[in-house]
Amino acid sequence: MTTHLLQFVELSDQDRKKAKRLGKLGKGDQVEVRVRRRSGEDQVLKLPPKAAVLLEAALGHLLQGERVAVLAEDQELSPNDAAEILGISRPLVVHRMDVGDLPFRYVGKHRRTKLRDVLALKTKMDAQLAAMEALTEDAEDLRQRYGV
Repeated sequence: MTTHLLQFVELSDQDRKKAKRLGKLGKGDQVEVRVRRRSGEDQVLKLPPKAAVLLEAALGHLLQGERVAVLAEDQELSPNDAAEILGISRPLVVHRMDVGDLPFRYVGKHRRTKLRDVLALKTKMDAQLAAMEALTEDAEDLRQRYGV
């Protein structure tokens, strides 16, 4: 049985309609979160500015109907989780590990890779895709202009 460390959160259409947009935080704005316990007790937490920025970004994505996951950079991921982030199949992730494109370690018999390494590979793959698309456009332009 596979344990997925990557857990996405999304809002229902009904929740998105009920929620109010936070608006862009300005310099010097302070964000407080109030938690009302079942006991009726209120707890107010003042968020540091960087935590408030993270909260603003996460809420913005959720309200646009996107799924959001929060992970630490050092979080270890399974090949399945890495595949979901990279948008490729699990066997291709394992291949990338075997050829050295994606660093990993074994935990027992199971492979684990760090989120930062997955994101670095994603950046590299995105750059390669952009270069291939540019070459395709150039080739199409040559074909249209010169019949090549």
